[in-house]
Amino acid sequence: MISIEDFKKVEMKVGTILEVSINKRARKPAYKLRIDLGTELGIKTSSAQITDLYTQEDLIGKQVITVTNFEPIRIADVKSEVLVLGADTENGVVILNPERKVENGSKIY
Repeated sequence: MISIEDFKKVEMKVGTILEVSINKRARKPAYKLRIDLGTELGIKTSSAQITDLYTQEDLIGKQVITVTNFEPIRIADVKSEVLVLGADTENGVVILNPERKVENGSKIY
């Protein structure tokens, strides 16, 4: 178990997907995403294994919940700066997103 104080260290923010392309060099099928996280954080890049349930066209303009304070990691030739959150299902990952549109950069509690 972790404490509530440990959980509060995880910074989660809402962003809008601006661009989507195939991460061609990833070992598992993945998209390279450019996500607008508002004025404070700007536009960040992520590699996300969400190709089973979403086309590139489905994702443009979609709001997502991201973790913004993990160390960036390199996935193939993509510097993944944020983690897009999703639920793992037998059909693929379902993206977590706000129930209604909110401002980019909004904090998740």
